[in-house]
Amino acid sequence: MSEPKTIQRRINFRKHNKSMTTKRLDLPFEKISYQNPEVLTKFTTETGRILPRKVTGVSAKMHRAITREIKRARAVNLLP
Repeated sequence: MSEPKTIQRRINFRKHNKSMTTKRLDLPFEKISYQNPEVLTKFTTETGRILPRKVTGVSAKMHRAITREIKRARAVNLLP
């Protein structure tokens, strides 16, 4: 593969092609529930935004479940 033409293109290429973090295996699938806001707050920022998979290191299936449960918890006012 050839190098990008300019320095800025090289910086952007390396910035956007970082590898994923290590897989997170300490969280069982059964603990993910809207009734368990302590676990769900680990996947949100202080302002309430959901952290991406690249940061948390969970699988795609688990990330979809976490996102769904965070939105349910917000609907019943368990999460801000």
